[in-house]
Amino acid sequence: MKSPFVNELQVNSDVTALFLVQSKDVRQKKSGDPYLSLTLGDRSGEIDAKMWDNVEEVLDGFERDDFVRVRGRVQIFQNKPQMTIHRLQKVDDAEVDLGDFFPVSQRGLDEMWAELMALIEGIGNPHLKALLSAMMGDAEIGRRFRIAPAAKSIHHAWLGGLIEHVLSLAQLARMTAGHYRDVDLDLLLTGVVLHDIGKIHELTYERSVSYSSEGQLLGHIIIALRLIDEKLRGLPEFPPRLRTLVEHMIVSHHGELAYGSPKTPMFLEALLLHHLDNLDSKMEAMRQHERKDKSVLGVWTGFLPSMDRPVLKKEKYLSGGEDVPLPAPPATGPAPAAGEAAAPQKKEVLSPFAQKLNRALV
Repeated sequence: MKSPFVNELQVNSDVTALFLVQSKDVRQKKSGDPYLSLTLGDRSGEIDAKMWDNVEEVLDGFERDDFVRVRGRVQIFQNKPQMTIHRLQKVDDAEVDLGDFFPVSQRGLDEMWAELMALIEGIGNPHLKALLSAMMGDAEIGRRFRIAPAAKSIHHAWLGGLIEHVLSLAQLARMTAGHYRDVDLDLLLTGVVLHDIGKIHELTYERSVSYSSEGQLLGHIIIALRLIDEKLRGLPEFPPRLRTLVEHMIVSHHGELAYGSPKTPMFLEALLLHHLDNLDSKMEAMRQHERKDKSVLGVWTGFLPSMDRPVLKKEKYLSGGEDVPLPAPPATGPAPAAGEAAAPQKKEVLSPFAQKLNRALV
């Protein structure tokens, strides 16, 4: 087992350890010389890292998703740990234990798969049950569904994250379907299982989680419709109108056109699926952001872009943690390079009409 893990790194200490390169950027110092900005990680988390000197010696020797051995020092920069790298060397895959580097669901994969099979077995509608059984009975789909993450970074971004997200939604579906009259639980659960199935091909997850070419070009909604179409060819008795309802739940589950849904939800089960999916993803995103935040001072995390806010560290706040100013949202433009001052803000120039309107309001 590797040591130390990211969550074991101590501030103001020298460290030599193995990491997975999750991102690699070559940037330029004021002098014109290059420096490396990296994100290094393992199954316990990630850390920002910079290599300022001797960059040319290692620049072409490794890429994103490679394993590297680094020697450097961990310090605090802008209220977060950052590693300054002094030496870096690529390491062959044979020298590492892959289990040390990839976060996996805290629930057992076999346990979750058995729970999913029980869910499908409990579907009362024979047509919906046949579709789900055909889908998960496909060896390749089943293999990928067991281990796929639910997202690249926002929520459930670990191996087994997709099936964990689906089972969480299934529990929410059972709790809410009985509360609202006329909701078809079988139809809702079918949407729960299939809504993100396209992510088994949209994402790659052999190393760090990223988008496949198919995912970039089509997205998981289109991929899901393809998979459903393939299975329904073997189910000629499947009612066409029921098929349309299932497909509508897939294409509308993001809820709004601006968020990637070709259609907005137009019947009860589709609307409920969207809100449950949105709830589960946001709750997990907030929980994970608080857990992974590396801010040293204060009771607030760094900015969470997907939710447009920082997150309160509730337990630290209740225990009397230091109250420091909220972190500012990230700038919309490119950040200045190391040692460079931020560009001065341009003064807004108002039109003559706007000037008159301001004077009138005053």
